[in-house]
Amino acid sequence: MRLVDLTLPLYDGMPVYDGDPPVRVTKVCTREKDGWEVRELRMSTHSGTHVDAPVHMHEGGRNLDEVPLTQFCGPAVVVRIAAASFPQNKGLLFYEAVPADCVPRIVAANALFVGGPLEEEAERLLLSRGIITYTELVNVEELIGESFTFYGLPLRIRGGDGSPVRAVAVIDDK
Repeated sequence: MRLVDLTLPLYDGMPVYDGDPPVRVTKVCTREKDGWEVRELRMSTHSGTHVDAPVHMHEGGRNLDEVPLTQFCGPAVVVRIAAASFPQNKGLLFYEAVPADCVPRIVAANALFVGGPLEEEAERLLLSRGIITYTELVNVEELIGESFTFYGLPLRIRGGDGSPVRAVAVIDDK
């Protein structure tokens, strides 16, 4: 078994989407003063590698509480946007920017989830169809030609519109 980490590190001052609050990672307790270390995290639910629930872009869309855990993991493949069709019933990861005109092929493939650099209109269309999306994934190119299981579990944020995730691909080397 091999693991590929698909997650950006979180750090103070990291790049964020225009209009989002800055990411702040602040040490609030130290071993010397308090006997332990604690850091405070301040960030949006869409900072770093994250998952988006349909409610992120659609009033009345499902929030994270309403999305079954099974939709945050499953068999997946890396695909190219130029493909005439995509594998059925798998998570689809892209390393190229996904335009809106690619969405009908994604929907026709009954994609479990979609990850990669998504143009805003493509993300809106996917979320409107209940397909959750992952953005800010890294190392996707390492998975080209591989069959793997993807895991991108969100924090359990009540009513959440999105959440940072630790995204990993598990490759069975049998």
